[in-house]
Amino acid sequence: MEAKDIRQEESSLVDGCLSGNSKSQELLYKRYAGMGYALCCRYAKDKDTAADILQDGFIRIFNSLDSFRKDGSLEGWIRRILVNTALEYHRKQATIQWVPEPEDKDFTPAPPEVIGSLEAEELMKLVQALPTGYRMVFNLYAIEGYSHREISELLQISEGTSKSQLARARTQLQQQVEILFGEKPYAP
Repeated sequence: MEAKDIRQEESSLVDGCLSGNSKSQELLYKRYAGMGYALCCRYAKDKDTAADILQDGFIRIFNSLDSFRKDGSLEGWIRRILVNTALEYHRKQATIQWVPEPEDKDFTPAPPEVIGSLEAEELMKLVQALPTGYRMVFNLYAIEGYSHREISELLQISEGTSKSQLARARTQLQQQVEILFGEKPYAP
């Protein structure tokens, strides 16, 4: 399906939801709930919390569909709302702890073949096990593609704190990969 056709289909779906058509609402939810749940799982500590964030996010999505301008991707717009919902959840819970300086500035990333040998579920568990601050920054930077400047604005932290949280997240993930594969599964 071409981008123009996708945009037209998304526009019709949004229009149906805005007119109160329950089939359109159900279709929108079914189409984006899987992606949304996976996104929420990356930000949540467990599946129940992810489901709560997803539910809150879809309430926001349906309540603000009239603000979707239809000039961009509906999925991108939904992703942004879900990310913001997850961040707000953690702000309300006061579960984010920021650490100002990284302990290890000599981070050597694991090679792709080591990470590639992990199953998606194992990798998700490792990310979910990160402390909340590390997990938030790691997800925003490594998965969502935000810059440290954007992360600092979203989370109301300094760019340096964003960078240190990412460095610590990477270090902790690497340590967990080493535990899974035994001592130093690769030579840096």
